[in-house]
Amino acid sequence: MSKLPLQGLKILDISTMLAAPWTATHLADFGAEVIKVEHPKFGDHARKYGMQKEDIPLLWKSLNRNKKSVTLNLNSKEGQKIIKDNIHQFDVIIENFRPGTLEKWGIGWKDLSEINPRLIMLRTSGFGQEGPYAERRGFGTVAEGMSGFTSINGDQTGPPTLPGIPLADGVSSAFGALSIMIALYERENANNQEGQYIDISLYEPLMRFLEPHLIAYDQLGVVAERVGNGSVQTAPRNAYYTKDKKWIALSASTQSIAENLFKAIGRPELIEHENFSTNKKRLENVEELDSILGNWIGDRNMEEVVQILNESGAVVGPMYDVAQIFEDPHYKYRETFTKVQDKDLGEMRVPNVFAKLSRTPGKIKTTGPDLGEHNNEVFEGVFGYSSEEVKELKSKNII
Repeated sequence: MSKLPLQGLKILDISTMLAAPWTATHLADFGAEVIKVEHPKFGDHARKYGMQKEDIPLLWKSLNRNKKSVTLNLNSKEGQKIIKDNIHQFDVIIENFRPGTLEKWGIGWKDLSEINPRLIMLRTSGFGQEGPYAERRGFGTVAEGMSGFTSINGDQTGPPTLPGIPLADGVSSAFGALSIMIALYERENANNQEGQYIDISLYEPLMRFLEPHLIAYDQLGVVAERVGNGSVQTAPRNAYYTKDKKWIALSASTQSIAENLFKAIGRPELIEHENFSTNKKRLENVEELDSILGNWIGDRNMEEVVQILNESGAVVGPMYDVAQIFEDPHYKYRETFTKVQDKDLGEMRVPNVFAKLSRTPGKIKTTGPDLGEHNNEVFEGVFGYSSEEVKELKSKNII
């Protein structure tokens, strides 16, 4: 393979932190040329996010992989002029400033689309570009709360629980990449081949994943509550503790799988039992059912449980920590992680490109760049400035 599927697509990433830059990375993984713009002095705030090794930010290396970093002060007239002078070269611009900021700087959607009618702009913000909350500052934590996710996450008797990962940012980033590809497809098939802007929030993509609960409320008035590792949709579904003090996750979301499960644990009579014969009845008697399953699983080690139940046609798997993920043979076979060389950290194992395309898979060519690492390459080779002009921009702290 010599050509990545998005080769030729040019993206200007002027965003910071997680969701919007992550969107650009999804596309860079498949060959899009992404030029990441950072403040000359402060850089992207994500450079200080998360754990570090000898003062080297670890997440940065994967979060902004396959990108070229340039520095540019967008809050300066000269910086804004540089954007305007060069926006015609790009298919997409990605930003996540507070709504109205780019307009104040004269580089908003109307300003840039007049220069480049084919431009597509992804605008990521906490609450969207318009509405009562549009001007509020928004982070993933707030989005996870206001999306409704935390209300159904956690123990039944405990508080609403935030995820231990940047969940809202990650979900929004995937929806952002999808939205860009939809807009690109539409542009290429439109008669005038004009671009458009995309308004995406942090809370709405995650809220969409609550769809079963949202529909149930709309039609039945049912407000979903926390059920721990259980489910209000299907039973059995829970986390169970094994004899060797490990946890497994089990779900029997169809009738045939539930019947296979009952056979596997030596209780085929439960298939016709009045309390367990249908999913509705199993939900009504879920505590009794969990007790039966918990006792059977608790008498056996995890490997035995997983083997017996999987061979029976039931659906079960171990509940891994991150160390176990790295050691699992299936993960290794599918190359879920890949090794890359980083100039600071040496060999790194990072999450591989998803999804797996059979003919034109993506590729990780470089890890996250140093601040302004590609200034000379981009300003001279792409934007057409002379070396003297680049030196002058540096001396004036524009780049």
